[in-house]
Amino acid sequence: MTAHERADIASARRVVVKVGSSSISGENAGKIGPIVEALAAAHGRGTEVVLVSSGAIATGMPFLALGERPSDLATQQAAAAVGQNVLIYQYQAALRPFEIVAGQVLLTAGDLENPTHRSNARRAMERLLGLRILPIVNENDTVATHEIRFGDNDRLAALVAQLIGADALILLSDIECLYTRPPGEPGARPIRHVAYDDDLHGFEFGSVVVNSVGTGGAATKVSAAKLAAASGIGVLVTSADLVDRALTGDDLGTWFAPSPDPATAVTGPISSVRSA
Repeated sequence: MTAHERADIASARRVVVKVGSSSISGENAGKIGPIVEALAAAHGRGTEVVLVSSGAIATGMPFLALGERPSDLATQQAAAAVGQNVLIYQYQAALRPFEIVAGQVLLTAGDLENPTHRSNARRAMERLLGLRILPIVNENDTVATHEIRFGDNDRLAALVAQLIGADALILLSDIECLYTRPPGEPGARPIRHVAYDDDLHGFEFGSVVVNSVGTGGAATKVSAAKLAAASGIGVLVTSADLVDRALTGDDLGTWFAPSPDPATAVTGPISSVRSA
């Protein structure tokens, strides 16, 4: 059932949840446990959950003695190769008490543009969900080029939600909701509801925020949310600390209402939505 309002998330058949690097690495590495607990609770209620998780590069950095995110592609790829292995182990260890098995799915933008690869990815994920496996999706950063800067996986999450026909998409952030301008600035107001045809061009969303472990920002989340909403998928943007409440349909965060006529919505090819 498509989630038309926040409350519908609690009864949604299939939900995609995206978490960023800054929410699960470094001093926040301990948040993997609470996030997994919330996903496991939804899984236990019968919801089919897919997790899109950034964090491979950030997780691999300490093992390469890197104090900040590398700027050159080869070192990013090396950090991702090490970090993806550790990251999936951390998730599986957290899932073990709930007797849930994780399945790793690594994708690039090219996989979702190529019809054969796209069909294969959909079939594999459908089968994983049918087997009650929790797919954990990330970009294949070890072989990626510009995709490593693909909006911190926000767009990937929207495209995965499209791919598997999700009923709702939850984009986890560092703040409880989006604001009309950066929340630290005077006059910033929270945005609670975005109708499908709302024009957000008057708001000042940061285009990209880069910290020591990841890339992303409010603008990438808005772009991804609008992309998913155009396909008839309701989207909630909220804090990673509130993921349990988000999955039970609480009144929080910023809700992007889905298109009432997704069959005629035009989302365009992946290459046309990379820029926020």
